[in-house]
Amino acid sequence: MVGRCRDFSATALTDWQWLPPGGLARPPSDDPYAWDTSTDTEPDWDEERRAVAEDVLMVVSELVTNACLHAGGPLELVLDCTPERLRIEVSDASPVAPRPRPHPDPAVPGGHGLVVLGRLARAWGSVRSASGKTVWAEVAAPRPP
Repeated sequence: MVGRCRDFSATALTDWQWLPPGGLARPPSDDPYAWDTSTDTEPDWDEERRAVAEDVLMVVSELVTNACLHAGGPLELVLDCTPERLRIEVSDASPVAPRPRPHPDPAVPGGHGLVVLGRLARAWGSVRSASGKTVWAEVAAPRPP
């Protein structure tokens, strides 16, 4: 599920020119989060846009992973792009709002997703709905191409 949502998001980012044509190609690797940028069709692609797009893909991964781990999986992924920002929304069936763990141990796996989200997104939160909740995050748009 996380990979499908990242792929969908990478396609949208390419359409919005946040990524070069062809996006970020996956290497022949066992690491599903490894990306090979050596096959880009435009080697001078704006590094700021690429960095923002990679942050967006990480935010998508974190939101979808949290929905999978804590809410039975995502019901919907929405990307809303404006010239100023990209809003990422992941809806799930749980009404429980996400809460950061107090001082997660950096040596222990898990519990760091919301810390990562807080570092990469300019704002994030959750909204309850009749069917569960939507967790959202906003990332500032890169300079126009």
